[in-house]
Amino acid sequence: MEDPDLLYKIVPPPAALAPYVESCWMLVNRAGHAKQVVVLPDGRVDLMFARSANEPFHVLLLGIDSNASQTVLAPGATLFAVSFRLPAVEYVLRTSITPILHSAAVMPDDYWGLGEAALADFDGFCEQAFGLIGDALPATPDNRKLELFALLYASQGAITVQELADKVYWSARQINRYFNQQFGLSLKAYASILRFRASFPQIAAGKLFPEDHFADQAHFIREVKKFAGVTPRALYKNQNGRFIQFSTLPRS
Repeated sequence: MEDPDLLYKIVPPPAALAPYVESCWMLVNRAGHAKQVVVLPDGRVDLMFARSANEPFHVLLLGIDSNASQTVLAPGATLFAVSFRLPAVEYVLRTSITPILHSAAVMPDDYWGLGEAALADFDGFCEQAFGLIGDALPATPDNRKLELFALLYASQGAITVQELADKVYWSARQINRYFNQQFGLSLKAYASILRFRASFPQIAAGKLFPEDHFADQAHFIREVKKFAGVTPRALYKNQNGRFIQFSTLPRS
């Protein structure tokens, strides 16, 4: 079930930013009490601007996570965020996120010039963030890397390292070295997260059996439990709407 106390809005990026940005999104806890939630791994890198009744304004850069994590949304918590695809780590953020695998880094409150006042207008926040990202992009990115990520995301992780290596003419060893140095995990491990994420819509629709990307029922259940900590059936029931990414998906 979805939680009516959680207000969620998402804005897709302009087409030119799509290889680097998945979305700009907002989450607000409208309840007068804290909400216990579980955040599911989804393969994104999030730059988050937040405040609540209990916490002052702060900015966090969240690395890739491969385990479900429990957190608390304080009363009145307001979160604005940009969700990046992996090419943005090198070409927009211009850093390595290996040190924040399964964790986060506290950024300056004036990061990107988007201070607390930006939380007053979500649409304005997205417009400004997209503009800043566009200005940060290099004139000549490595097209081999962009093609690799395009193939990886299009397949939803259902592609081997060797297949990618053959298609982009980049050795499997070099690809894995790049992933480990830049993101803190192997390409194979990241692809598994994308396959897990791709199962969200089918589970939300009550299809508790493997469709694409999974060898059989046992493999499907094992992979969902590895990343979510619960079975596909428990995700589908989603008691109290506690699974954040899952609860925001529309049911068909």
